[in-house]
Amino acid sequence: MSKKLKKNFKVNFLMNVAGGIQVKKLNKAAKDCEKAQYETLRAILEYAKDTEYGKAHNYAEILKATSPKELQELWEKNQPAIQYEDIRPLVERHKNGEENILFPGKPMMYATTSGTTKEPKWIPITNEYYRNVYAKMSRLWLWTFIHHRPKVFGGKCTSIVGKSVEGSAPDGTVYGSVSGVTRRDCPKFTHDLYNEPDEIYSIADYKARYYCIMRTGIENDTTLLITANPSTIVEMQNNVNEFYDDYVKDIETGTLNANLNIEPEIRKVLEARYKPNPERAAELRALKEKYGTVLPKHYWPNMQVFTTWKCGNTKVYLEKIKDSFPENTLHQEFGYFASECRAGLVMNGMNDTVLFPHMHYFEFVPEEDLDNPNKKFLRLCELEKGKRYSIFVTTFAGLYRYDMNDLIEVTGFYDTIPTIQLVQKINGIITMTGEKLHERQFIEAVHDAEKSENTSLKFFVGFAELESSTYHFYFEFADQNTTQEFADKFAAVVDKNLKEINIEYAAKRDSFRVKEPVAHMLQKESFETYKARCIDMGARDGQFKLNLLMQDEKRHAMFKDLIKK
Repeated sequence: MSKKLKKNFKVNFLMNVAGGIQVKKLNKAAKDCEKAQYETLRAILEYAKDTEYGKAHNYAEILKATSPKELQELWEKNQPAIQYEDIRPLVERHKNGEENILFPGKPMMYATTSGTTKEPKWIPITNEYYRNVYAKMSRLWLWTFIHHRPKVFGGKCTSIVGKSVEGSAPDGTVYGSVSGVTRRDCPKFTHDLYNEPDEIYSIADYKARYYCIMRTGIENDTTLLITANPSTIVEMQNNVNEFYDDYVKDIETGTLNANLNIEPEIRKVLEARYKPNPERAAELRALKEKYGTVLPKHYWPNMQVFTTWKCGNTKVYLEKIKDSFPENTLHQEFGYFASECRAGLVMNGMNDTVLFPHMHYFEFVPEEDLDNPNKKFLRLCELEKGKRYSIFVTTFAGLYRYDMNDLIEVTGFYDTIPTIQLVQKINGIITMTGEKLHERQFIEAVHDAEKSENTSLKFFVGFAELESSTYHFYFEFADQNTTQEFADKFAAVVDKNLKEINIEYAAKRDSFRVKEPVAHMLQKESFETYKARCIDMGARDGQFKLNLLMQDEKRHAMFKDLIKK
């Protein structure tokens, strides 16, 4: 047996053991998700009952319930549904060193969301939560790759994660990326699989960071790619082709481009790793000569699995990478994963997230009830296939009946557990005059217009201007010679499509309560420019998200600045 095969066998064996334990726990919960949810909520309440928040909301009294139904009734009576702003003052107290406020003791770290228009959220990650959710889920997650592609660890893994430690709160508790911490703390046999050393993620300049990731990545036989956002893959592809000759030179000579803005101490660590590899450099030159534009399927021909978000508005970017990978590569949905809660995993290798009833407590509000001030909350076991709901989570990290601001759709069942797909953010539903225009409807209308008008867009985004009751559509056409006249015509077709998709929008347009949309043409690489500006303002590149339909004056102003002159 070759050294490579021995390594693959060892990793698969260890991952099957570690992941197999978590599969058994999930399958046990799946036999009766109502029971699993009952036990989970009781465990969370027991964990938090002696905290300031738990006492204020009568958690000890709620625990006197003797059935799932009674528990839910007492829970709803005593614990209101909340958003982050409801607990921000309590989180601030934790950040300043107070303990036992939202949860016992103090957190091990904070996961910060990247706020470009609002104050960032500081999401506590407790030791209890990290041990029992992130660590265990990570083992199961890697198991899912092996389950569907046994050769997935035959080569190297390229993963794009956040920096594990970015700074600290006033009391000294660190904040950073949980994905970075999870990767940092993974077992050695797993850690050895990664192409890039951890130090790369401490490079402040994100373009230099991407260069270093791909400089290492394309040198090696990579069989697994992990990055949450498919837009990152688009950027990786563009980066490789833009700097291809530099990559080849670096790989040939065992060097690292001297023009890159890299902190000296990190550069020293990285340069010590590199060795001249003229053989691989020659292969890469041959690929450029043969294909011109070089894609992952060319430099990673043995790719087994790549995982990204596939649902919600990410479909815009998926279109750009649909032919980038080898034909038999598995593209697995990243799963329903947010800073606030890693709710579950994809078990079928495709798109459907299995919620984990033994790790979190879930509640749901039907889509048709979203605007009702007296919302009816449903339990996990009460959901129906094909229906859409907003989702609320309760965790071991101080979030109780927390509004995730996400619209999900139930796609089926894993035994008794509903499987879901993310549809969109709730704040992606715009209603200036009652039209309730969904982001997904806007995306559909634009794609249909591309087909009917025989044109192609590189990027698009829409904004609602409340003051004038007008939608502004921003288009970056693939053909930069496109005229404003054509853009106006294209916007009119999008408008027509929206009327057909959304009867409320049609009614508001026909009555002129919503004015005719205004078309704007964007500069070349507008999305990349916008993303770079957001990252400069503190957004994380690896998990960068952008709603494609918004009512946000600050973001709107940023795109006005990108209009083609």
